[in-house]
Amino acid sequence: MARQSTAGTAKQEKKSGAVSYNDTMLRSFLRAKIHNATVTESNLSYEGSITIDAAIIEEAGILPYEQVMISNLNNGERFETYVIPGKSGEICLNGPTARKGVVGDKIIIFSYGYLDDARTEGFRPKIVRLDEKNRIVKTT
Repeated sequence: MARQSTAGTAKQEKKSGAVSYNDTMLRSFLRAKIHNATVTESNLSYEGSITIDAAIIEEAGILPYEQVMISNLNNGERFETYVIPGKSGEICLNGPTARKGVVGDKIIIFSYGYLDDARTEGFRPKIVRLDEKNRIVKTT
């Protein structure tokens, strides 16, 4: 008897942005947010990414090299990059992202994930709030 593959194919719906996998629709949700981070450095010479205090990304549940979206509260810029763990209090815009903000700018860092409808009920993102020195003030 021939064995059927259990591997499916993912399809993205143009209208809603939802992804379906084996006829299960997945929706994109905010999974984690680092709120009110202060840019401590901008390093244009680096290859790319954002460096974030390792304790902050651990608290948020964000992994090294995970894709994030960043919104700059000072200039309205919104951009995507990936995370590199850094030292205590560090929030550094690297490479081309260094053009998206300057030292002292306040930013919000978002991580998104896909959930099927069965997992959305009761789901809440993890939100890490920081003070002006990038110390964790509150996590919800």
